[in-house]
Amino acid sequence: MLTMINPLRAAAARLIPARAVVVAMLLGPVVGAMLAFGTVAAQDANVVMIDNFTFSPKELTVAVGTTVKWVNHDDIPHTVVNADKLFRSKALDTDDAFSYTFTSAGAFDYFCGLHPHMVGKVIVK
Repeated sequence: MLTMINPLRAAAARLIPARAVVVAMLLGPVVGAMLAFGTVAAQDANVVMIDNFTFSPKELTVAVGTTVKWVNHDDIPHTVVNADKLFRSKALDTDDAFSYTFTSAGAFDYFCGLHPHMVGKVIVK
């Protein structure tokens, strides 16, 4: 029985690295496509990212009727508060989001209610 098992072990040892290479070749394009889709989604024109105690982009220009979404990627909570009290988010934990639809033209300054040095602006035309 041992004489039969040893050649099988040797054959299996040769196949494992080859199988890993084949799997990597097949999954590589799929993983690449998923990463590319994530990058495109992260560059959505009407999304403001909150990261490293900053709003990015700091200033955003949109058309009337546009919904802007703020997404917190920081590891601590932040809020989005309009200086004129037009809109205010709840505390956004990591990966939480807040959206607001701008129904009139103007310049809308906002800040983080927890960290007032964090400021941004939405310009609606």
